[in-house]
Amino acid sequence: MKTIDTLLFPHLEPYSQHSLQVDSIHHLHLEECGNPQGIPVLFVHGGPGGGYGPIHRRYFDPSVYRIVLFDQRGCGRSRPHACLTNNTTPHLIEDIEKIRRHLNIEKWVLFGGSWGSTLSLLYAQTYPERVLGLILRGIFLCRDEDVNWFYQQGADRFFPDYWQDFIAPIPEAERTHMIKSYYQRLTGDNEIARMQAAEAWSIWEGRTSTLELDKDLVNHFGDPIHALAMARIECHYFVNHAFIEPNQILKNAQVLKKIPTTIVQGRYDMVCPINQAFALSQALPNANLVICDLSGHSAMERATTQALVKATQEFAELFDNA
Repeated sequence: MKTIDTLLFPHLEPYSQHSLQVDSIHHLHLEECGNPQGIPVLFVHGGPGGGYGPIHRRYFDPSVYRIVLFDQRGCGRSRPHACLTNNTTPHLIEDIEKIRRHLNIEKWVLFGGSWGSTLSLLYAQTYPERVLGLILRGIFLCRDEDVNWFYQQGADRFFPDYWQDFIAPIPEAERTHMIKSYYQRLTGDNEIARMQAAEAWSIWEGRTSTLELDKDLVNHFGDPIHALAMARIECHYFVNHAFIEPNQILKNAQVLKKIPTTIVQGRYDMVCPINQAFALSQALPNANLVICDLSGHSAMERATTQALVKATQEFAELFDNA
């Protein structure tokens, strides 16, 4: 059986890095690697607040793609760290457009998973004329029902042991509104309570993201710097209904019908269950839905990785022949 590492393209370094000031507060870290004359593709990371890493460069053939990666507001190497001011979905959509203009890219492919799929879809609905295609994984429609499934009632039934650690920082009387209760602690003045909440929040996601527990992934999610940004920013978005209208993505799906789209979904995804990917594919009948029967939510599970790399190769052929 091939390992994840052998399924990906070889390690590569960026040929250019940028710090892009997008407003009076936020500076975004971004990089380019691969072929400067290649098909532009933007890697849109999850969370919100997750950041990107070197391994994310490796889903794309570096001889074919001009690969652009960036850290969204408040996370990764973007500054200020874990900042919630001017950090909303409309801000992030416009940040992507500012990056496109900054790099003099006319059109590009968007590659996003989880919250990255949300943001990619919303950007494509706002700027469809700028999108060559969409490669999406672990679809997150970001409706209240989707958030509540993971943070209130649903996923807890499959992970009752991990759930106990997730609810531990919240007094029992406050557990009927977990998002609001976490938000109070993640934005409060008590640094110890803030860090305890951030760690519990982030580790819950790390533990539940794979079909088989990945201890390295859990350790990454539990890293204090990563956990603080991810927990604060995610909770900030979810307590504000992701700063979008109810069911906005599906309601506006017709805007995307002419954009080539591949959806890769783990059948046993407990973070963003498969019903979301299926609903999106029903709204986009021309989209290619690839269900990975032995995968959960993570992009780093074997079948999912294989399907994502295959999708980038198929898109390379499609746009090379266009």
